[in-house]
Amino acid sequence: MTATPAALALDHVGLVYNGRRPDEVVALTDISLCVESGEFVTLVGSNGAGKSSMVGIVSGALRPTRGRVLIGGRDVTRHPDHRRARHIARVFDDPRVGTAAELSIEDNLALAMGRGSRHGLRWALSTRKRDRMRERLAALGLGLEDRLRDPVGMLSAGQRQSVTMIMAGLVRPTVLLLDEHLAALDPATADRVLALTASLAEETGAATLMVTHNMEHALGIGTRLLVMSRGRLIADVSGERKRAMDVNGVVELIVSAGDAVSDRSILPERSELPT
Repeated sequence: MTATPAALALDHVGLVYNGRRPDEVVALTDISLCVESGEFVTLVGSNGAGKSSMVGIVSGALRPTRGRVLIGGRDVTRHPDHRRARHIARVFDDPRVGTAAELSIEDNLALAMGRGSRHGLRWALSTRKRDRMRERLAALGLGLEDRLRDPVGMLSAGQRQSVTMIMAGLVRPTVLLLDEHLAALDPATADRVLALTASLAEETGAATLMVTHNMEHALGIGTRLLVMSRGRLIADVSGERKRAMDVNGVVELIVSAGDAVSDRSILPERSELPT
């Protein structure tokens, strides 16, 4: 019986910036990783650990120096990001990036529905699809279902990021890629969007990779935790071990790899730091 290929796989991926030059930087070293459909993986690491480079490799914004990227078993290593758009939904840290400010909520959602289709915007805006939009927006509890024709640029950061999350879920992606998507939100809004994230990940059944600086978020959601340091994966934690891990445990992993942890958003209170 043939095994079903992983939704996302990185096969011995490496990335070097400015190769063979005095300012050469090794960003990723021999990264091998499989994420199955329905799996929710969080990724943490200190600044410069390689998280952004990994996101770029997965999305197609960057091409690895070596190794392969596979989506559903298909080698997409040489496919740029626009060719992966039918399979990967990416949500950025800046709520303004994932939406078109001058277009209405309705038009933004319609564009998401039509992603990868040869049909235009008019095809996407059917009555059935408008009803689907209203249903999704109503579930947020923000009243946006009655503001379909309002420009997205009029929304708050949290409202806009919520719309972006719904857009990502509408395409039923193979991979849901969340790139620090809570970083620009206040704590209360971040918690609401995080709950929406968990719901959409479960609903779509996508392989979800969430990059975050917030270790409490990383530990509190998902089925698996990855820790990066200096371009390498230094820990892959799941199951009972992940459930038993706290912020101090993650900090210890990073510090033991020789990295400094200075971002206040990921550190526990000073009195709780490991000694």
